[in-house]
Amino acid sequence: MTEAGSHPLNPRKKPRQTRAKVTLDAIFEATIQLLLSDGLHRLTTTRVAERAGVSVGTMYQYFPHKLSLIYALNERYLEALAEKIEATCQRHKGAPVQTMVDALIDTYWDAKTERPEVTRALYRSVAELDNEELIEAFAKRVDAATLSMFDTAPQEAFADLPQVNLALLTVIFGTVRNAFERNLGGEAERALRGELKLMCKAYLTTAARAQRKQIIETAE
Repeated sequence: MTEAGSHPLNPRKKPRQTRAKVTLDAIFEATIQLLLSDGLHRLTTTRVAERAGVSVGTMYQYFPHKLSLIYALNERYLEALAEKIEATCQRHKGAPVQTMVDALIDTYWDAKTERPEVTRALYRSVAELDNEELIEAFAKRVDAATLSMFDTAPQEAFADLPQVNLALLTVIFGTVRNAFERNLGGEAERALRGELKLMCKAYLTTAARAQRKQIIETAE
């Protein structure tokens, strides 16, 4: 999502061969395991290298310090999440807007809850990071994907789709984050997901109606 070297926390180099990518996968998984077992403050690149089964020298080729490693881990997580949302939006172009909303919420929620303990650990890990660049890149990809999808919704037209899209995504992302902060699970989580879908669908219907009315009044 960002070019190598454009941010002080970016890796020293990017993996190009399959073996290097496997090594990086092992490093990231080891980082996750240590975050979960010991927390961010006890995590060191040396301990990660030991857990991943790589040399400290190999680790240093990619990550000069702990913060660059955590930055890269969050970057990978956001890239994977953006790819899932993009794929969902592409598949649902031309579908009824209600179906689009269901698919978008399910994709985002399922991605966040696939490994909920990892999501929580990553939320905590960014406290000491300057991750504005990552969030901006992620937001641009998601905005582009969802705008492109909603623009194809039959029987619905929005005079200010970017504003509607921003409001919708803010509600979805904020609700899922709050569910994690409350440690919701089971029936409470399922119920909240259902209520979120109802709210978002009602909002889109109301927004489309209000904007159509505004267009008519302006034309008169």
